[in-house]
Amino acid sequence: MIEIIFLAIALSMDAFAVSLTIGVSNPKQIQKMALLAGLYFGIAQGLMPLFGYLGGVAIFGWLGEYTQWIAFILLLIIGIKMVYEALTSPPEKGVTSKKYSHHALLMLAIATSIDALAAGFTLTLMSINGIYACIIIAIITFLFSYSGVLMGRSSSVWLGNKAEIFGGVVLIFLGFKVLI
Repeated sequence: MIEIIFLAIALSMDAFAVSLTIGVSNPKQIQKMALLAGLYFGIAQGLMPLFGYLGGVAIFGWLGEYTQWIAFILLLIIGIKMVYEALTSPPEKGVTSKKYSHHALLMLAIATSIDALAAGFTLTLMSINGIYACIIIAIITFLFSYSGVLMGRSSSVWLGNKAEIFGGVVLIFLGFKVLI
């Protein structure tokens, strides 16, 4: 049980970091955004290891060499878009909830949960119920993501428009981290 919790916490760190940036750059409708981020990230983090657990080595052999690049490209595109929009939008306009559409949240959730796919393969090697582990991973990721958005919101008060630039840069760095 304890190894599942540690695994879940480790896997939820990228989602937590991205959730912070969502909260920082999206101060409107914060409760809704926190709930959506928690759901998207939690479900993705719960499903990816389940796919890995059920799919086994065959899927990893097919996707293995591409998973890092997929995550990198998704995070890089979204990060660059955030920085660009922050630099080109008028300061008085601020940040709106439209920055994180369902499509954007889905892309972020997939990009941050690709490492969970590989972790799912390791569940088959451990004496752990994979379905149970995936549920725990989903719940912990939901909690981390939900609280990350709220924590990011409190930071946006003193960061202002620079918050969106910061969020974009964080996503870009997370993308490069995936490649290392």
